[in-house]
Amino acid sequence: MRSRYTAYALSDEAYLRATWDARTCPVERIVHDEPTQWLGLEVKQYMLDAGNTDNATVEFVARYKIAGRAHRLHEVSRFLREDGKWFYVDGSFPTKDDKKRKYK
Repeated sequence: MRSRYTAYALSDEAYLRATWDARTCPVERIVHDEPTQWLGLEVKQYMLDAGNTDNATVEFVARYKIAGRAHRLHEVSRFLREDGKWFYVDGSFPTKDDKKRKYK
């Protein structure tokens, strides 16, 4: 998770693609042309799947600015480990109505 945040901060499209599950990696460009100032990453929670420790979920908040305007990305991401390497699968955006998750 942290290495992917760093890749976004460095606009490292190749690394983002290399760490994205091939089944869900978008065809279109991942890194955008707009200059983005990344301000920080907070990993709120994480969880390994009890039945399969090759599956993990990470909840995070990433803060950034585009054209001087502040934004925050709050996502719950799913990761899959294959051959010892972690790959981003997909993510969802939690809402206020979501129940509290119990991660470790």
